[in-house]
Amino acid sequence: MAYKTPMRILSFLFIVLFISTPAYAFQGTKAKQAYIVDYETGQVLLSKNAGEKMPTSSMSKVMTTYMVFDALKSGSINMDTPMSVSEKAWTKGGSKMFVGLGDKIKLSDLLRGVIVQSGNDATIVLAEGLSSSEEEFARKMTSRAHDLGMKNSNFTNASGWPDENHYSTAEDLALMSRHIIEDFPEYYKLFAETEFTYNNIKQQNRNPILYRNVGADGLKTGHTEAGGYGLIGTAVKDGRRVIMVVNGLEDDKQRADESVRLIEWSLNSFKNIDVFKKGDVIVDVPVVMGKSVTVPMAMNQDVKITVPKVPSDSYSFEVKYKTPLVAPVKAGDEVGTLKIIIPNEDNLNYPLIATQNVEKLGLFKNTLEKIKYQLLGKF
Repeated sequence: MAYKTPMRILSFLFIVLFISTPAYAFQGTKAKQAYIVDYETGQVLLSKNAGEKMPTSSMSKVMTTYMVFDALKSGSINMDTPMSVSEKAWTKGGSKMFVGLGDKIKLSDLLRGVIVQSGNDATIVLAEGLSSSEEEFARKMTSRAHDLGMKNSNFTNASGWPDENHYSTAEDLALMSRHIIEDFPEYYKLFAETEFTYNNIKQQNRNPILYRNVGADGLKTGHTEAGGYGLIGTAVKDGRRVIMVVNGLEDDKQRADESVRLIEWSLNSFKNIDVFKKGDVIVDVPVVMGKSVTVPMAMNQDVKITVPKVPSDSYSFEVKYKTPLVAPVKAGDEVGTLKIIIPNEDNLNYPLIATQNVEKLGLFKNTLEKIKYQLLGKF
């Protein structure tokens, strides 16, 4: 016999009081594509054409450095590993580290030549040093990017040189940046360096937010005629980090001004709060046909959320679960969902789990329960 298990919805109001700091008013963005995400919670603070395929220009070099960092971590190379400059690298146009034909350059210098100086020549030296060719390296870049979840990205070269088949999205570039910060903290600090001298030529890092007092420590600028001016930027304030991607801006000045404005808005207008800890019991759920009449339902993870920073506001929590549950129930079974409803933001959903086993009743008691249901229509 089939048993009906209606979905019960338990709603309650949870009030969070904040420090009286006025939120910075958001006035949109001049960027053609834009995406800002909180690093810790993963919540999206701004999304404009974030899934739209776009030229990535030199922002692609962050993926190139990811590949190099990965090789460093595996031990296949080290910071002193020398790599040779081919004619292709030496003659490459655009931004340069100014390497010499046939030179053997140690890896640590090449990395700075890519990250600080945005050298297309240095990028090709690295690609050829790690693969049989730049094209083969680009294929490996694409494959690794897809492994990271960058499903809407394709790389045909290591530098971001214009090519209609070389593209990514603002959302993918933010995900890439999150991985490089998270996976390689020992090497990530290179992105905060503001200058590098090679071949007696000193060049400044082109990332404009590094020179503004906004807590920035990365990542990379880019520019092509087709894509406009772009920047992957990240900054930290009071221990809270945001990652920003913008593209399609008109010039250097607009890129700098807009990037700083968006970084300041995302850091100053939001706050992260702890809501629940793993194991916190949310509610006791009725159980039928079991040796216990209820089972506690709890969080299976810590829950921290990003919320607008306002003098005070209310956030509703909605718990959904099937009731009654039918034994047997196993500890760890997903038996419900916690929905957090934040005003003017996307809802957040988290699974709720049973915290203990509930064994099925013996045959005699189980039969009585079934008879009761058949006579009364309920347990």
